[in-house]
Amino acid sequence: MIRKLASGQFRLYSQKKSRRTGKHRNLGTFDTRAAAEQHEREVQYFKRHG
Repeated sequence: MIRKLASGQFRLYSQKKSRRTGKHRNLGTFDTRAAAEQHEREVQYFKRHG
């Protein structure tokens, strides 16, 4: 899940909420949406091949 911040940057959050905190985990902050989408693909790849 990618959200745009007030600063104009984009933040990648986990799909699932943490059971402990009830919030989505921050998976990185990026200057462009394309960079955030690329990192999301890398995360999905690692989840299956890591």
